[in-house]
Amino acid sequence: MRRLPVTFPLDPARTAAFDLGPADAGTAVLLLHGFTGSPWEVRPLAESLADRGFFVRAPRLPGHGTTPEAMCWVTRHDWLRAADEALDGLSAFPRVCVAGLSMGALLALLLAERRGPRVSKLVLMAPVMRVKQRAGRLLEALAPRLPSGLASGWVQKASVDLEDDEARAQAPLLPRYPLARLLELFELQRLARGAARKVRCPALIAAAVHDHVVDFESVEALHREVEGSRLLVLQRGFHLLPRDLDRARLATEVADFVEPPEAPGATPPVTPARAPAR
Repeated sequence: MRRLPVTFPLDPARTAAFDLGPADAGTAVLLLHGFTGSPWEVRPLAESLADRGFFVRAPRLPGHGTTPEAMCWVTRHDWLRAADEALDGLSAFPRVCVAGLSMGALLALLLAERRGPRVSKLVLMAPVMRVKQRAGRLLEALAPRLPSGLASGWVQKASVDLEDDEARAQAPLLPRYPLARLLELFELQRLARGAARKVRCPALIAAAVHDHVVDFESVEALHREVEGSRLLVLQRGFHLLPRDLDRARLATEVADFVEPPEAPGATPPVTPARAPAR
């Protein structure tokens, strides 16, 4: 049996969870990162939203942002529970928008369906409703029949899907992950497809046409499924939209969507009486 190389934890200063923005904001944004990623992926968007006056919380999902081995002991249930608890932690805020990247978008979609009125708006960035690579789609089809020995293997990861060379060089990279966790992602996709038609809050869906991870047609299909959603198509960048070439446009569009300028005579938002729970 081939021995796997020893791996060291990723830099916690870059992969840790964080809060940004004023604790007395009228609107909070819950930002969920992607599969095998970390809050580093969404940091530029969080900083932009905080500058606009929103409170932003970006949790690190269980098993992510440390070592490949940490991914061995978590499942989709842990990720869903963490997202749910993060939403509960923002109970002090009058309005909460949930935004997710890639797998984080699947979790955000499920929160919007399950938590109903608590999610005032929804932002889905590069939602991985279906993977683009043919091998991945084949694996998804075969997943229910995979022998347990094969499912316990590892998937190697050499890079991240970023067009921006500087961002790609700086990205914390988890060099491999258990194949079993990819099967959990496929199950989240199935759940998210079933949830799409039940979402009633306003939704912004953002995707790049040159994304190498997400099948763009599946994003268009999601746009049709989520009633009244808006589709933002980015011509530059690949998968990690908040870090890529069109990140400034994405940040502006998301901030405007989360809380557009108040109409003349509108009543200002109520300031919460207490600070958010951790």
